[in-house]
Amino acid sequence: MIDIENKIIYGDNLEILKKFIDKNFIGKVDLIYIDPPFSTNNDFIVNDRISTISMPKNGNIAYSDKFSKNEYLKFLKERLILLNHMLSEKGSLYLHIDVKIGHYVKILLDEIFGEENFISEITRKKSNPKNFSRKAYGNEKDTIFFYAKKKGNHIWNDVTIPYSDEELKVKYPKIDNNGRYYNTVPIHAPGESLGETGAMWNGMYPPEGRHWRTSPKELDRLNELGLIEWSNTGNPRMKKFADEHKGKKIQDIWLNFKDPMYPIYPTEKNSDMLDLIIKQSSLENSIVMDIFAGSGGTLISAKKNKRSFIGIDNSEVAIKTMFSRGLNILSLL
Repeated sequence: MIDIENKIIYGDNLEILKKFIDKNFIGKVDLIYIDPPFSTNNDFIVNDRISTISMPKNGNIAYSDKFSKNEYLKFLKERLILLNHMLSEKGSLYLHIDVKIGHYVKILLDEIFGEENFISEITRKKSNPKNFSRKAYGNEKDTIFFYAKKKGNHIWNDVTIPYSDEELKVKYPKIDNNGRYYNTVPIHAPGESLGETGAMWNGMYPPEGRHWRTSPKELDRLNELGLIEWSNTGNPRMKKFADEHKGKKIQDIWLNFKDPMYPIYPTEKNSDMLDLIIKQSSLENSIVMDIFAGSGGTLISAKKNKRSFIGIDNSEVAIKTMFSRGLNILSLL
């Protein structure tokens, strides 16, 4: 068995994954995030001034992304098969890809992880609007495919984001005597009940086909506390306060996670986005894996959020970049 206390491994990720499998390190990883090459047919260059897809005359190749489509899909499939073995029964995979090759990758993921384990296709705004001269719409988005090893069993922490002040005022338009913003919701819910939630309360039964959200005894308590509001026609509704709301559910269009304007490594991803993925789909002390570790952003987010990590990359530039960010943990299997 392999001892994991945060590892960065330099080398071919396919061969390293095979070694993990050979050493019976199977089903141990709770979260895999990968941002593989996108089959762009480009080399990604770094020099003292820039770290982009640009083609300066002088610089070092951070990584090469020159594949034919078939070569690329074979390259990715070999690695995804092994990654599927690495995931725990409660694990998840997030795969970051662009729109040109993403639909082919989705078919691979369905084949390897199972259509039934597909969770979401996330659209991320990656940049500011483009004004290039091509006869096309500007491209400011990419895609993240989210799969579970076993849908329904996967870690999901239901991370939410706060409402803005403006959103709260719309969602909670009323103000009570203490200055608290609130709205009201029905005290009944769909479905009939033969138990206590279907019994008479305050001289009335729940509407036909519905039941009380809680027991009549609890409704009495809420009413005594002034937490039920009565309309002029005698219709009761439960008060919900803005300051008790845990936030809004995160949707599958991400607008606030654009790439860094001045990356330290080509295709470096937004650190807040990586934090969100790690908080949402892993637990403290979970193992997080990134086999295209690049600048080490996934590993830094994992460490910051008290997760263990495994990072793999075959680029000397990547390893040096990670070292410069304090991830000087080069390991061997």
